[in-house]
Amino acid sequence: MLIRLFTSTVGRKFIMAATGTLLFVFVLTHMIDNLHFFLGQEALNHYGDFLHNLEILWPLRAGLLTVVVLHIWSAASLARDNIRARPVPYAQWDPTKATYASRTMVWSGPIVAAFVIYHLLHYTVQIKGINLTGQDFHTFIDSKGRHDIYRMIATGFSQPVVAISYIVAMALLCIHLDHGIAAGFQSVGWRNHAYRTLVERAGRLVAWIIFIGFASIPVSVLVFGYGKEVVK
Repeated sequence: MLIRLFTSTVGRKFIMAATGTLLFVFVLTHMIDNLHFFLGQEALNHYGDFLHNLEILWPLRAGLLTVVVLHIWSAASLARDNIRARPVPYAQWDPTKATYASRTMVWSGPIVAAFVIYHLLHYTVQIKGINLTGQDFHTFIDSKGRHDIYRMIATGFSQPVVAISYIVAMALLCIHLDHGIAAGFQSVGWRNHAYRTLVERAGRLVAWIIFIGFASIPVSVLVFGYGKEVVK
């Protein structure tokens, strides 16, 4: 039964939908976590310190990595099967019958994955050479001896290239989510004729909310100077 889950088309679609759902929950949670930035330095650093001291943090990260790998693998294997099933392109292809989000899934996913790697190296691993500030984020400590996440974010997004790249990546992520949410409902049979429009509109609304949530932080730093009092 387990082997069939990984070898059958239905099984791999289920894996892609299930992992996509878990990743969507993570993205939504991560957005809410990030919005603590607007509560100020003390609130964000306190919350960040609480999360970093959780004993389950690394198991959660390992689980998330597993989910990401399974999602990419299932999507790639299904795309490969589609290509093999139709080696000759359609004689007449009308792109207007597919949404922009669905037509760009093949490249928005890999680009977002590449950015996520950079984002992890930038703010989680905190490699000095890629933050474009010349500062070592590991040395950012607040008055209470906690890692100064507030200053790190404000300093990082004060660099236009980083901030703009982040905004573009979030736009691509939300384009990916726009189609992914609807496709997930379709995989479990909930995107029928009666609910199709509702599901698609709800997915687009959620994608916009997530984009605005994530993009609001670099925009607030780069455009409105939010957090500039701690940037040195």
